[in-house]
Amino acid sequence: MDFPKYSLGIGDRFAHQGKAQLAAFVKAKQLGVDVAPVWNKSNREQASVRQEADEAVKAAGWTSPYFVDADHIGLKTVDAFLPFSDFFTIDVADFIAKPADENDIRAFVSDQRRFIGPLSVPRIERPLDITEARIDAIARKYLLAVKEAAKVYHHIEAAKGKGNFVTEVSMDETDHPQTPVELLFILAALAREGIPVQTIAPKFTGRFNKGVDYVGDVGHFEKEFGDDLAVIAFAIKTFGLPADLKLSVHSGSDKFSIYPAIRRSVRKHGAGLHLKTAGTTWLEELIGLALAGGDGLQIAKDVYAHALDRFDELVAPYASVIDIDRGRVPPAQQVAGWTGEQYASVLRHDPSSKHYNPGFRQLLHVGYKVAAQLGSRFTDALKKHQEIVARNVIENIFDRHLKRIFIDA
Repeated sequence: MDFPKYSLGIGDRFAHQGKAQLAAFVKAKQLGVDVAPVWNKSNREQASVRQEADEAVKAAGWTSPYFVDADHIGLKTVDAFLPFSDFFTIDVADFIAKPADENDIRAFVSDQRRFIGPLSVPRIERPLDITEARIDAIARKYLLAVKEAAKVYHHIEAAKGKGNFVTEVSMDETDHPQTPVELLFILAALAREGIPVQTIAPKFTGRFNKGVDYVGDVGHFEKEFGDDLAVIAFAIKTFGLPADLKLSVHSGSDKFSIYPAIRRSVRKHGAGLHLKTAGTTWLEELIGLALAGGDGLQIAKDVYAHALDRFDELVAPYASVIDIDRGRVPPAQQVAGWTGEQYASVLRHDPSSKHYNPGFRQLLHVGYKVAAQLGSRFTDALKKHQEIVARNVIENIFDRHLKRIFIDA
């Protein structure tokens, strides 16, 4: 399946903002930049993302490609997504650092001996230092994960047919970032297993916390990102991987400090990019409800109060991707006295605002379960205040993401 050069993953937990989300892509297209929307669908989503995407596309008259992503799936979970998805993010992080069969390791190392020595990769400043021991170590760490990806890919292929879906392989949810050398031989292994991977999601250096800015050395990230793009270009030519193979950045929403580095690198290399946002549309729903006042503001306050009461429960599953200073999140009693503007200014990701509170934002980011448990009280409010909610959704996706990543000079 053809996969456009640029794409942005978007989540919509309650399946009410598809039209608003797509409106942001329409604005980018009107400025001459084609970015394909990829609606993320995971086990956490509350409604049919496929139906939402199709309805939004029909209503907007959108004729460019769009996709629905089965997000972070494995062999045990993929079947539920097969009827609805045409993009599959195969997550094999649980298989990293687990040993493959010794015969498979030896065969892989033997296959890659031709690269031993200083390996010059165009656009990487210094030759890569490739030794047999290094290839062996990479195989021992990643080969089983690649073989698991192959099992999942071929299972999907048997159900959907070859060429009828986009394949992403995700290795980002692990403890240590992959080096460019590791990425090179991961791609070699994927090609060897017959996986026509079109986007690869490595783990980068620095912190990619949910819904807030990047934490780390931006200069180091830019070099690493550029080297990874160079490795991908080399792997496409060397291993016969799809020409539209591109890097994928997960938890990529709100990483404002690295967007210029990403934009420069992508343009310098003439490369594509897939950037997956992390469900921040639901935060824009809260902002819209708060600004609507009345019942909307009360719902926003109630969601926060319940989320604060359930702090440990809500935060625990996301401990590796959030950093909340509990002493700096406001008490529920204080929030209960806020105006809608106050609530929105504390939640909205505007680093220049003295009111912005990243802990407040991160807690609400992982507090979507609270809103889900409100049921129709929450979703009816979204319908009632759709205009103001949609305005914030569009502004977030277009102004803070599409524009900064793909358009700004």
